[in-house]
Amino acid sequence: MTRAIADLAARHGRVTVDTEFMSERRYRALLCLVQVAVPDPDGEDGVRTDVLDPLEGGFDPAPLARALADPEIEVVMHAGRQDVALLRRDWQTEVRGLFDTQVAAGFLGLGPQEGYESLVRRVLDVELKGGEGFTRWDRRPLTDAQLSYARADASRLLALGEELKRRLTERGRLQWAQEECRPLEDSSDERDPERLYERLPKLSRLSAEGRGVARELVDWRERTAERADRAATSVLGDQALTELARRLPRSRSALEEIRGLPQPTLHRRHRELLEAVERGRSRKAATPPSGAPTRDSRDAPLVALAQAVVRQRCQEEEVAAELVATQAELAELVSVLRRGEPSKARVGAGWRHELVGHELQELLAGRRTVSVAGGARLRLEEV
Repeated sequence: MTRAIADLAARHGRVTVDTEFMSERRYRALLCLVQVAVPDPDGEDGVRTDVLDPLEGGFDPAPLARALADPEIEVVMHAGRQDVALLRRDWQTEVRGLFDTQVAAGFLGLGPQEGYESLVRRVLDVELKGGEGFTRWDRRPLTDAQLSYARADASRLLALGEELKRRLTERGRLQWAQEECRPLEDSSDERDPERLYERLPKLSRLSAEGRGVARELVDWRERTAERADRAATSVLGDQALTELARRLPRSRSALEEIRGLPQPTLHRRHRELLEAVERGRSRKAATPPSGAPTRDSRDAPLVALAQAVVRQRCQEEEVAAELVATQAELAELVSVLRRGEPSKARVGAGWRHELVGHELQELLAGRRTVSVAGGARLRLEEV
């Protein structure tokens, strides 16, 4: 089955992929279903659609996995970050040539977070039948309603991607959308303990010994949650973890004084927890993260001006402003340019630079001014 799908994908240069998964109360999301559609002159409406069931098996994903990794085959997904991460992990494959329809919609004035059913309705004028999106995809057997829902999503995705590409090409923005899709190809659901440690609340207030304990507890929590296939926060929440590192308990009675410690962890794993605290005491103290760079309060008006320019340009060009730059990125841009340093901000590169980044840099360097044109619109002019 997957070999035939892969052959059609290679022949026509396109394949659409959608997945159904369960992530609630699990350490990592469980891949439950993979829906695939490819152009097929012999198929219904010129499309072949297959629903693959990883939980029941009976198929070899290798041919299709190779097709997903082939940069010559376009892989169409909608909001595909989680789909890519799941397939990378479960099928041991890369995903190349990604075209994400949700990303593409942001370059056509359709919003940066447009849902699939809404986008199909607005672009294809087709009303999809909902009702199965929050079903239990890990239960077997699947119902006819579930299978019908899954199949319809994949088959419409092919037409949706084609129409969005046509509109992007007309407006000269296809390359922009493709550029924005490239980072999604490296999506992963692997959890980095070091980054999890750095995100802990009030970390900078801990002593050197406490930071060593916090780092050890992060490792313990990840191992424990993975073995039990439970969400890490259900084993030990961030607030409770930081409090453990602050108090450095040595007994169960001391653990009982810590607010927010899950009762199952206290009852079943208190010995493991105390042992992790003791190991952390002798662990080399982890350096607290430096945190966000201090901003000069004098930058605030320039950041607000940069935001206004970005929103004006995006409104004119019908591009979602959220795709261009966050407030933090604009603040960083203002800060480094004020200090005369080269900027590494995303807004200064690629399609962002073409759309508005160059104008922003010229404005912040004093080589352009802002005025209010007729109709109360911002206008940038050279000095």
